[in-house]
Amino acid sequence: MASRTNGDDGKLDRSLAEQFLDVLGPVDRWHDHEHIGDFGSPARVDMEQLLEPVAKAGPVSRLGPLEKVHAFWFAGMSCDGCSVAVTGAEKPSLEDLLMGAHPGLPRIVLHHPVLDLEGGPNFLRAHERAIKGELDAPYVIILEGSITDENKAMETGGFWASNGEEPWGKDGVERAVTANEWVARLAPGAAASIAIGTCATWGGIPSAQGNPTGAMSLMDFLGKDYRSTFGVPVVNVPGCPPIGDNFNETVAAILYFLQGFGPLPEFDELGRPAWLFGETVHRHCVRGAYYEEGAYAEEFGDPECLVEIGCWGPVVNCNITSRGAINHVGGCMNVGGACIGCTMPGFPDKFTPFHKTPPGSRVSTTASRLLGSVIKPLRMYSNEHLNREVRWDIHGDVPSGWASEKSEPGALRGAGHKLYDKLRRTTDTGRQDNETWGKRTEWTQARDPELEPQLPRGGELPEEREVSSQEPG
Repeated sequence: MASRTNGDDGKLDRSLAEQFLDVLGPVDRWHDHEHIGDFGSPARVDMEQLLEPVAKAGPVSRLGPLEKVHAFWFAGMSCDGCSVAVTGAEKPSLEDLLMGAHPGLPRIVLHHPVLDLEGGPNFLRAHERAIKGELDAPYVIILEGSITDENKAMETGGFWASNGEEPWGKDGVERAVTANEWVARLAPGAAASIAIGTCATWGGIPSAQGNPTGAMSLMDFLGKDYRSTFGVPVVNVPGCPPIGDNFNETVAAILYFLQGFGPLPEFDELGRPAWLFGETVHRHCVRGAYYEEGAYAEEFGDPECLVEIGCWGPVVNCNITSRGAINHVGGCMNVGGACIGCTMPGFPDKFTPFHKTPPGSRVSTTASRLLGSVIKPLRMYSNEHLNREVRWDIHGDVPSGWASEKSEPGALRGAGHKLYDKLRRTTDTGRQDNETWGKRTEWTQARDPELEPQLPRGGELPEEREVSSQEPG
């Protein structure tokens, strides 16, 4: 982590992570793993050793210099929803990443406090090796949940979010090591630092007004000058929880970069994957056309646009409506839930109270209603015309038992339909000098009694004759 010079007074403007390490000081004591033995390892091996014999990453499949990359997962102020979302991802799946099943990608050696087999000091063995610079492969750090102000907690001898214990207390006494401390010590040597979920990316719910924790994002903690050993700033994948595929896909993209297959993909000015968060919810919403036509839901369960019952979709960056929650299934607006802006840096304070009409939406919804009062009838008018075969227009009848009580278009609507078709044909560069309204030749013997005597006995149909357009009805 690079310190930067403050131009006003010439003093070093150090990140919060660096300031935190100044308070804690360096560490030089570690667990005696020979003394500990297999304690905390029920399988008598750790997760890496268990998967290594069957993992597919190797000289043939990896196609690059890296066979594996360690991933250290830490939990700050978190509900563990991000972990749940990632385990449900499918493109790529967590299992595929752990097994190195994607050609070109190194396998991930995941050190997750819930998913790993080992626990206690044996779980922290790889963490210690990373801090000492003895790890056998590059590593990335992943933060789930927000960073807290542990300095405030330390004033009363407490802590907010512990992630294990190390003999780093006075005279080698074991003490709790917070997510903040692990991140601060490991981030300078990480190949990439990734925040998953809105709590880690922007502070989220734990940072809401009135919270006592001083919660903040990973980006706030490490500072804007932070760069990983590969020159990558903090990567943010927001969501509460995020779409699991969004996160795993981003991890895969970073791994391809670390493997040397190409440049880092595009991220926006806030470190979000631009290809995932470049559009608003509204632009791909399954209810978006209702907004355009000025049709709005009055209560939950209605099929129309949800803006007037609290949906912030038109201004929120997220791809939930196009990607769904899991495997392109579900997603808030797709199943009737209004967007409350959970992927945005201003969440939750700037989006409360939830499920109330956003203040700026009154302008757009009023304009949309005015436009929709004209657009919607015109579209229904065109739909009526396009919802008919040309034969039915010519014969003035729909041969459907379901439509026996449905009246045919009258002279006025028929004339309008013909005008619509005439306008359509004006853009047809291959048009002929036929009259408009679809096909101009038709088998009509079944409808025209004058043709019935002309039918040959052998069942052969007569030659087609030109039929002029008729006004239906």
